[in-house]
Amino acid sequence: MTEKTRRSNFLTDIIDADIAAGRNQGKVVTRFPPEPNGYLHIGHAKSIILNFGLGQQFGGRTHLRFDDTNPTTEETEYVESIEADVRWLGFDWGKHLYFASQYFEKMYECAERLVKEGKAYVDSQTQEEIRDQRGNFDKPGTNSPFRNRSVAENLDLFHRMRKGEFADGSCVLRAKIDMSHPNVLMRDPLLYRIRHAHHHRTGDKWCIYPMYDYAHPIEDAVEGITHSICTLEFETNRELYDWVLDNTGPWSPRPHQHEFARLALDYTVMSKRKLLQLVNEKRVSGWDDPRMPTIAGMRRRGVTPEALRDFAEIIGVAKNNSIVDISKFELAVRGDLEGRAPRAMAVLNPLKLTLTNWPKDKVEMLDLPWWPGEPERGGSRQVPFGAELLIEKDDFSLEPPKDWKRLAVGREVRLVGACVVRCEEVVRGAGGEVAEVRCSVIEGSLADPKRKASGTIHWVHATRSVPAPVRLYDRLFSAANPDAGGDFLAALNPDSLIKVDGARIEPALAQLEPGKHVQFLRLGYFFTDPVESKKGAPVFNRTMTLRDTWAKPAAAPAPERKPEKPAEARPAAPRKSRSEARDAVRAASPELASRYQSYQQQLGLSTEEADVLTGELELARYFDAAVAAKAPAKAAARWLINDLSGLVKDRSFDGLPLSGATFGRVVAMVEEGKLAAPAAKVLLANLVEKGGDPEQRIRELGLDKKIDAGVIGAALDKVFKAHAAEVERYRAGEKKLLGVLIGATMREVGGAADANAVRKALTDKLG
Repeated sequence: MTEKTRRSNFLTDIIDADIAAGRNQGKVVTRFPPEPNGYLHIGHAKSIILNFGLGQQFGGRTHLRFDDTNPTTEETEYVESIEADVRWLGFDWGKHLYFASQYFEKMYECAERLVKEGKAYVDSQTQEEIRDQRGNFDKPGTNSPFRNRSVAENLDLFHRMRKGEFADGSCVLRAKIDMSHPNVLMRDPLLYRIRHAHHHRTGDKWCIYPMYDYAHPIEDAVEGITHSICTLEFETNRELYDWVLDNTGPWSPRPHQHEFARLALDYTVMSKRKLLQLVNEKRVSGWDDPRMPTIAGMRRRGVTPEALRDFAEIIGVAKNNSIVDISKFELAVRGDLEGRAPRAMAVLNPLKLTLTNWPKDKVEMLDLPWWPGEPERGGSRQVPFGAELLIEKDDFSLEPPKDWKRLAVGREVRLVGACVVRCEEVVRGAGGEVAEVRCSVIEGSLADPKRKASGTIHWVHATRSVPAPVRLYDRLFSAANPDAGGDFLAALNPDSLIKVDGARIEPALAQLEPGKHVQFLRLGYFFTDPVESKKGAPVFNRTMTLRDTWAKPAAAPAPERKPEKPAEARPAAPRKSRSEARDAVRAASPELASRYQSYQQQLGLSTEEADVLTGELELARYFDAAVAAKAPAKAAARWLINDLSGLVKDRSFDGLPLSGATFGRVVAMVEEGKLAAPAAKVLLANLVEKGGDPEQRIRELGLDKKIDAGVIGAALDKVFKAHAAEVERYRAGEKKLLGVLIGATMREVGGAADANAVRKALTDKLG
């Protein structure tokens, strides 16, 4: 991982300190240790990204290890699915694939040693008796009547347990620690239990299996793990982790356990038991149902590994548990698909539109770009246009509201990529429903894209479009906390899957192969189902809507009350400050209030920055889109508040030709030293007015004009003199200052230099 993309959190701080202190000979070895008893979900994805990311960041390695110590719940199917999920996320364990079952003999030897040293004993009580004697946080436990068995007797019984002489549950091996220990887990914990069950790898060789808390530290130690990263619920287990290592060692390197907050996502359940229940009860179609939070389900829905990594970066690594707003995940997905999915047209709920002044048999093939906002990206397709078209029923209204911008009798709209039409009449069906709208083409509007209309709607040809099954997926649960009522099944969202059978798509879309992304204009991001799609017969899964349809609108202001006295007789009400006005808006909008907190706690923004950015929903969403596009949050906030807001003035952020994601790309370029701040200000002013691709605008504005090495060298001399302290700190090891020095050099040349040339010259001069 390069210095400019190096991530910092409390775990990286721990590893930095370990390396600085010379621990583990400077090595960093992490592991991802799933139990193969189900499919991985989004919480596991966060752990995978974290563990493999730390290995990469510090030039170490990460092991994939299956914790297969419970033969009754584990299957080879799950092993294969987990391997596929980790690879799909973009990580490779190389030769470091391990199974806990590889170490069964070593674990047994360690357990024998504990018995011989009087640190473990065989307990012949039932599970219920052991549980009752353990006590609780307020009450110490009581010793087992078998706790003082002799070493010889314990060793004999343990050997006989291995030989299979005892039935399941008849006895266990326990550590002999302290039954009055304040940590209940340390009250003579179980180390081995009897399971006469076939193991998916070792077959029937073993009938005793180690408990997780005993096996886990030994696995880490045998593999040379340096940093054992666990979720926060294992914090109390750390004491037992250390006891096992201290009493079975010495180990070199000696692993150490560190905990981080696991992912808890609202509108979601991630209990393997509950996910299995959904599958077994056929509430979903399987582990890879696109509504499931499993990695397999998200992959089939069209979520990309890049979106999951972006989401992990947005939420960061925390020390304390909290519930993450699912809109952050959806924001990361939208931000990723915005630049990935080409645009095309589909009509899901068709209404016939007839053009009365277009020749009935004339079909014109329109050449429309896949990227209408960025035609320079290249590629187009042929779209048939004729007298008989189909539009969305929702795009026509018999009684349009005041702000209606779509089609109604007497109204004009532009058909995407085509002409402006005026609705002249409505044809009703037998039941009185609107069956057809008849329109006329405004002469010359096909060749005049600047011809104004009240709005723009999408369409397809009535007969030359292609039918295709479309599935509209949404959140699986309709309650933020599905477990709140005690029955999570009662919170299932009945509209989490809507099958659309009458949809029609452009002919070009019928040729999409399985596993391809596309944006249906004005409808959402879609994905050709990789399981059921066939060449020439795609099935489309909606990955995500274009906007957050679950966001609660701010409460409408109360109607103004008429004064009881003449205005001049009443004292003027004190005018609210802007901050007070924003406070009032947040009080009426839980979504903005949540963002106000998360911007400070998770993104590190100041109170003032969070206040400004959450004063209105569209501004907050614009900022979120910038962060999802990999702009550093602090930098995006600074540029948005100090520079872009002044350029936008009174306009709506929703209507800007400069999208939040594109703005984020510009900020990222500045932070990476690819674009000087003065040049960025020129670029933003241009993009606010004209839109387009930032890289192309940079070229058009001459902001990428190359200057010779002599000018760059002179600029570097000035920068080194003005930033002598930063130069020394960089040479002393603070490599993150490279971006600072690049930015200073780019500012010195007014942005008129190739950033790569500046980087090379700078690194050469720094030595």
